[in-house]
Amino acid sequence: MHILVTNDDGVTAPGLLALVQELRPLGKITVLAPDRNWSASGHVKTMHRPLRVKEVTLADGSPALAADGAPSDCVALALLGLASEKIDLVVSGINPNANLGHDVTYSGTVTAAMEAAIGGVAGIAVSLHSPENHPGRLDYGPAARAARRVAVQILSRSNGSPVLLNVNVPYLPDDQIKGVAITRQGLRVYRDKLDCRFDPRGRPYYWIGGESPTGVPEDGTDFGALAQGYVSVTPLTLDLTDREAMPGLVGWQWD
Repeated sequence: MHILVTNDDGVTAPGLLALVQELRPLGKITVLAPDRNWSASGHVKTMHRPLRVKEVTLADGSPALAADGAPSDCVALALLGLASEKIDLVVSGINPNANLGHDVTYSGTVTAAMEAAIGGVAGIAVSLHSPENHPGRLDYGPAARAARRVAVQILSRSNGSPVLLNVNVPYLPDDQIKGVAITRQGLRVYRDKLDCRFDPRGRPYYWIGGESPTGVPEDGTDFGALAQGYVSVTPLTLDLTDREAMPGLVGWQWD
């Protein structure tokens, strides 16, 4: 099997290295990730400039490729021919923070996996629900092992279908994780705030800031699973059609 590994935190991020090392026994690994942090970049397709790719070395001495585009660009580059062999699975991560609810539209981690699905390849986005302001280095081991278990299931069961999974792992030791829960997207509560400031010449500039988002830990959702100590696996679809709204729209006065 040939697995493409990418992320949105940059090719040198420790979460990517942990993921690569855990997935290596499953087959050939190609790493193509951004050369810098693209967190909250959303689904990007760079078309107004050329993309450049360079060879780099990961912290364990293994080879990788770094591109100056977004995570979704990295996946597109590989699927469109930069990778010399057919790719069977794309795994994106490990993001140091959870991607829950509406986060999937913002997350470079998740939209890289979405780009895989667009290209007809299965994609997994993996994120760690780490504590806010965690001191020191994060332990990505349990999340990497959870990602491997999900990857094994996809490689053995998907029959090549472009299944798209958003995986969030609680920040717990392996023996305290209760298992895997298949979930739906929960309700993310954003607490954004616009901060207007002025530069030395008196011109205004803006930060979109505010407190960290929260969520509603409802049973059956990604939030609920993490709150109960489960790995959340949420199947996603690229079809955003609101079918319940369609009959009502048909009745509008369109003439």
